[in-house]
Amino acid sequence: MIVTIVGGQWGDEGKGKIIDHIAEKADVIARYSGGNNAGHTIENKLGKFALHLVPGGVGWEGTKNLIGSGTVIDPDVLIQELELINENNLPGKIFISEKAHMIMPYHIKLDQAEEAYRGSEAVGTTGRGIGPAYSDKISRNGIRIGDLKDIETLQSKISKNLNIKNKILKEIYNTDEISEKYIFEKIKVWNQKLSKYIANTEQILYENIEKNKFILLEGAQGALLDIDHGTYPYVTSSNSISGGSLTGLGLGAKDIDNVMGVFKAFTTRVGEGPFPTEIFGNDAETIREIAGEFGTTTGRPRRIGWFDAVAAKYSVNINGLDGMVITKLDILDKFEKIKICTHYEYEGEVLSYFPTDEKILNNIKPVYKEFEGWDESTFDVSSYEALNSKAKGFLKNLEDIVGIPIVYISTGPSREATIPIKKS
Repeated sequence: MIVTIVGGQWGDEGKGKIIDHIAEKADVIARYSGGNNAGHTIENKLGKFALHLVPGGVGWEGTKNLIGSGTVIDPDVLIQELELINENNLPGKIFISEKAHMIMPYHIKLDQAEEAYRGSEAVGTTGRGIGPAYSDKISRNGIRIGDLKDIETLQSKISKNLNIKNKILKEIYNTDEISEKYIFEKIKVWNQKLSKYIANTEQILYENIEKNKFILLEGAQGALLDIDHGTYPYVTSSNSISGGSLTGLGLGAKDIDNVMGVFKAFTTRVGEGPFPTEIFGNDAETIREIAGEFGTTTGRPRRIGWFDAVAAKYSVNINGLDGMVITKLDILDKFEKIKICTHYEYEGEVLSYFPTDEKILNNIKPVYKEFEGWDESTFDVSSYEALNSKAKGFLKNLEDIVGIPIVYISTGPSREATIPIKKS
């Protein structure tokens, strides 16, 4: 069985925790897109770990954790993660696709230089070289992890690339060039520390499919940041929707059995871009502080909003979602009123769909359905029956408005604070 888990909003929905929870039963967990601009936190008996590249199943004995060809990898960041994993004896096995592209030092410098050059019109990237690495991949100038197997040929490729990149850095962005020697020294370290993890990850997947193993596919960030279907240009550089799992891992459309979308009980966003249900003031500050809404990767404070069911229904469509996972329900404890956006208004017109036009998105007005909050704590509640009636009512309304069933509810960061919902 193959299950794809995606973020249903703008990322940071808690996918890592859900994957870590389900991974106990999984044989393979595969990451299919993005780079270290994404992050997830797993928590288990060995501790709490913030990861950016390695899949969330690394905390379980016997799991195979694959970093697929659709990702871009900063070798220095990956080495740091592998050292953290080894130091803490996390037991999952790790394999890196030989087709995955590397983020080179010049990609990072170009990313930061371009954002600075844009000034007030900056897109709000994390400055980690993700976009430039994907650009080189598409223009057929990329460097793949598998290239580490042949250092001499790799150095020749880098020399050609560096001539162009340094000219751009110096003549367009008026910043320092990058030394060829500096990169060559890094390559030696990368070869030494990463070579044993490089593998034909497609073949590993195919073999496990033939054996009817349980396989989890893990997306990075959220569907509304997808390069094609997100709020362009304020998006990531890869396909974060469920379809990205096929191209990013080498699978066929018929291989996927189930797609789950992870949503917070409210909504957050990091960086620039449209955010129809964004709120400010006391409610936003309270949610941010209680929930610790600061980026795992960037540390930036996240923007806060009420649950956007219009955007959620759009996410259902572009991902083909079979079910929802609702996280951070406990953060809404003690609120007198809780809201769900059911539709938008734009220039007197009611919109029941999610617009793609940036101008419309920036000027729509969310229309809310309001619910009574609850005083009783839902934190760490581990069964649906133990939830109070108002929290259950809120969840039932989410199902009815979005149109798909809730299959898991998360009420805290620990594995135990996860409620599976089985429909009769």
